[in-house]
Amino acid sequence: MVRRTSGITLQQLQSFIEVAAEGSITAAADLLFIAQPTMSAAMKDLENRVGRALLLRSARGVTLTAEGVEFLGYARQVVEQVALLEQRYLGRPPSRRLLGVSTQHYSFAVDAFVRMVKGTETADYEFSLRETRTWDIIEDVRTLRSELGILYRNDFNRNVIDKLLRDSGLAFHPLFVAEPHIFVSRRNALASRKRATLDDLAGLPRLTFDQGANNSFYFAEEILSTLSSRQEIRVSDRATIFNLMIGLDGYTISTGIISDDLDPEIVAVPLDVDERIEIGWIGHAAIPLTEQAQRYLDEVRAVVAGFGVALIG
Repeated sequence: MVRRTSGITLQQLQSFIEVAAEGSITAAADLLFIAQPTMSAAMKDLENRVGRALLLRSARGVTLTAEGVEFLGYARQVVEQVALLEQRYLGRPPSRRLLGVSTQHYSFAVDAFVRMVKGTETADYEFSLRETRTWDIIEDVRTLRSELGILYRNDFNRNVIDKLLRDSGLAFHPLFVAEPHIFVSRRNALASRKRATLDDLAGLPRLTFDQGANNSFYFAEEILSTLSSRQEIRVSDRATIFNLMIGLDGYTISTGIISDDLDPEIVAVPLDVDERIEIGWIGHAAIPLTEQAQRYLDEVRAVVAGFGVALIG
């Protein structure tokens, strides 16, 4: 039985955050230049102090219990607020900013990330941005590899995505609803069209993002994934898909929000279909976002609003 004692130290909270991020007491100890036995004892003492089991230990490392996930949210808030107090009243330099984001392949997500990094007040920071598969986004956030994820849902995949999120202790928060567009090269004959139809796409290679072992229609990054295509190419990254748009006159279906600065050779053309794409962010239902994550989402909203898209909430 876990014994309850009094007092939690700031160092314990900082150590717990690192253990959760690394999924390993040994790795966290190495990062913080603490002996592994000392770190292990500190985590045991923390659990005794809060009267709850926070970590599940195995030969492969550690994972958080349900109560550990909730505790992590509060620990992050406390550590961040202490850092802000020290910066403001003790004249200490801004703390090292940390944030992990996992996202489907959206240029607005990258554009917002660039703005966030440029607006960071400290010269020392550690951020991660993973453009990856739908299943991996959910896993990244579930296991706290990333604090938040960005993906889409619509009438076709909503029930499957929502159930998976619920089972993972995650929640979907809508950001905006987009009208479907095709992305094509500026040299494509459809680039100058006001709208494109599905018939216009019949002779063009359809480019989609590979979903690996979870290549279900429900996890596809593109809407209308169940429609057959005579020519289809699956790719794993955004640079490749854009190169194939230029080299093969291929197309993909997405939100219509694309950065001229990041992708100057690609244009978006509205697609004449009765569909909508709901873009949102996912995070742990029991963990409030850090201020850095809120800053990133503010930049996402600013980028999207710049395209005249109405935001939700």
